[in-house]
Amino acid sequence: MSKSDDENLRPATKLVQGGRRPEWTGDPRLGGSVVNPPVWRASTILYDNIADLEARGHATHDKLYYGRRGTPTVWALADALTGMEAGAAGTLLYPSGVAANSAGLLALLAPGDHLLMVDSAYEPTRAFCDGLLARYGVTTSYYDPLIGAAIADLITPQTKLIFLESPGSLTFEVQDIPAITRVARDRGVLTMLDNTWATPLLFPALAHGVDVTMMSLTKYVGGHSDAMMGSLTATKAMWPRLRSAAYQLGQAVSPDDCALMLRGLRTLDVRMQRHGENGMAVANWLAARPEVGRVLHPGREGDPGHAIWSRDFGGTSGLFGFTLSGAAAAARTRFIDALSLFGIGFSWGGYESLVVPSNPIRTATPRNDPDPLVRLSIGLEDPVDLIADLEKGFGAMTAP
Repeated sequence: MSKSDDENLRPATKLVQGGRRPEWTGDPRLGGSVVNPPVWRASTILYDNIADLEARGHATHDKLYYGRRGTPTVWALADALTGMEAGAAGTLLYPSGVAANSAGLLALLAPGDHLLMVDSAYEPTRAFCDGLLARYGVTTSYYDPLIGAAIADLITPQTKLIFLESPGSLTFEVQDIPAITRVARDRGVLTMLDNTWATPLLFPALAHGVDVTMMSLTKYVGGHSDAMMGSLTATKAMWPRLRSAAYQLGQAVSPDDCALMLRGLRTLDVRMQRHGENGMAVANWLAARPEVGRVLHPGREGDPGHAIWSRDFGGTSGLFGFTLSGAAAAARTRFIDALSLFGIGFSWGGYESLVVPSNPIRTATPRNDPDPLVRLSIGLEDPVDLIADLEKGFGAMTAP
């Protein structure tokens, strides 16, 4: 068993020990072991004989069967992620966060089913619901992220799944996940959460009643903007359905990318602390600027989601937004183009700071704020330098 299987270990220790099983880090024929699980690249797996082939079986997840089913490098990452969620039965890995979301929805829904999707969901998730899922006969209704226990009023006999994302990755509403999962359990409805903003370090999803939790590992787990991957971690009841669907869809990930993700995972605790501290420093500075209408950051007192965030979350990440008071879209463009320490890019969670203009899509909860929205991903730079860069951007807003 992995050292991370000890439930008494704290999360930071699990990050270091997870997935480092002796059979994955050493070879008794050579003596000793290495710190990191080696990179096992394989498509074809060779068997000693027919009896060996037949003994492996088809429903394997931690035995060499065929490269698509994984190698010890893949299993090490999955094992470490499973260890981060109390009550988890296993983790499946996908080529991207979008692939993980899509595969999870396909595994948990069938033609004729009804899906309740949070209105603040990541745009590709919405596109999948309105596109491929709709073609396959699944009906999607979007709901107010602040609905809480009142979501019971939206559940129909056909409702099979409630999808959550908290905080929303553009407008940062914090959902009352315990209230929603209680309603879901009482009504026999499954729940799935996009937990990329917080990771299990800040929000252990299964402990709050979620059935399946997803992360875009591309973001904070990878941490270096050089690999893409997604994960689904599930309860014992949901694990067989997800694993079966992943096998049927042929989902597989590169062991080289898994090694990069494992490298990032080991330092996730200290990086998240720095992301959170830097993000809070920048957010508080922005809140005092006359050019700023609102700062959308649940870690700040006065934010609409702060009370629930304080109750349920163990900290904050570095992703948040703010509006430019009374500004036109052209002023937002000038602001962003003047920045030099912030790269313009759609991802987040890497060591570098990023900025993008945000234009949220809403169908259940119209966005009434006319001010243009900016999203920041605060990296590991010194916040004093980031603030100076943002001040330069504000100066460019009014330039002729």
